[in-house]
Amino acid sequence: MKILVINCGSSSLKYQLIEMNTEEVMCQGLVERIGLADSVLTHKNPIGKKYVVNGKFTNHKEAINIVLETLLDKKYGVIQDINEIYAVGHRVVHGGEKYSNSVLIDDEVLCHLEECIKLAPIHNPPNITGIKACKELMPNTPMIAVFDTAFHQTMPQEAYIYPIEYSLYEKYGIRKYGFHGTSHKYVSQKLGEVLNRDIKDMKIISCHLGNGASICAIKDGKSIDTSMGFTPLAGIAMGTRCGNIDPSISTFLIEECGYTPEEASDSLNKKSGVLGISGVSSDFRDLEKSALEGNRRAKLALDIFYYRIRGQIAAYAAHMGGVDAIIFTAGIGENSSITRKSCLEGMDFLGIKIDDKWNDVRGEIVEISTEDSQVKVFVIPTNEELMIANETLEVLNNI
Repeated sequence: MKILVINCGSSSLKYQLIEMNTEEVMCQGLVERIGLADSVLTHKNPIGKKYVVNGKFTNHKEAINIVLETLLDKKYGVIQDINEIYAVGHRVVHGGEKYSNSVLIDDEVLCHLEECIKLAPIHNPPNITGIKACKELMPNTPMIAVFDTAFHQTMPQEAYIYPIEYSLYEKYGIRKYGFHGTSHKYVSQKLGEVLNRDIKDMKIISCHLGNGASICAIKDGKSIDTSMGFTPLAGIAMGTRCGNIDPSISTFLIEECGYTPEEASDSLNKKSGVLGISGVSSDFRDLEKSALEGNRRAKLALDIFYYRIRGQIAAYAAHMGGVDAIIFTAGIGENSSITRKSCLEGMDFLGIKIDDKWNDVRGEIVEISTEDSQVKVFVIPTNEELMIANETLEVLNNI
């Protein structure tokens, strides 16, 4: 049983074809620069051999069409008939308050996703475009929407309601939604498998640390709080995003610094975070190297990143009345031993102890805490595509 996972960005499209009986990735790829003259598809087979297609893919429909042609290609493809694809799972960033689970996409769902564009104006439009293109090219194949926000719909009101005029929540839906839900859900479930424990009996803090980063408190298998908010701009400092700041900074930039609203948003989303502090890079590998070479601002950027994460972990431990396990995942969390150790520095009061030998690992499932650590600390590589495929299959099995 094969499921195609699609993740559409504004000018890109990522995909994986997964054989669900074995959870084997049959192939994966990326289409970049959609809408430009020099579009390119990079397709990889299971052993990593690349097949590159250059051309001009005017829109997402053309991009998805070239993906399907590649899947069927006699030399590089992995299927003989498009009907071998049992279903398509679409990553959708924002489902608003309506969806706490993945759903079969019909006209009503599409209509609601379009209503959510105001909540995710950058992400939802390409997600919707990809869905419509797939429906047109594969009209008989079920399409499932898997939401980044759905996992966080279990947060209590005291966690997601902002202390602003309540009418703004009622009229415009201004509240905390949270993101990276698919990743947080996957790694918490994987932790349960590794420990052979029911996560419904655990208090877990999941740290998804990439260029975009968020922390999630998971109690009894449910998200009870997360660091990102109304948008992915909130929370800890990130690669280029500022994270939590005094909201009056936005109006100050506009009224006193002469920024337009668009320029202020661009500054806080794309020019802030560790890039803005360091002036070096948003890539943590560059920052670590620069800090070791004595760059004061690079070190400051990293220290702020670690400081914010420690504060969030401590806060969530307080909210849950303790913590049984901490997970590090995503690009930085999976690969940077320096980051993991620094994020937990000085947290002995929670009973956290790191084993430096086990912490010297990249991209593997491993416990990095000592035997006498009261809190288990794990590195667990995320697999959002497999989670999307599993959610897709679950929806279809329940119809």
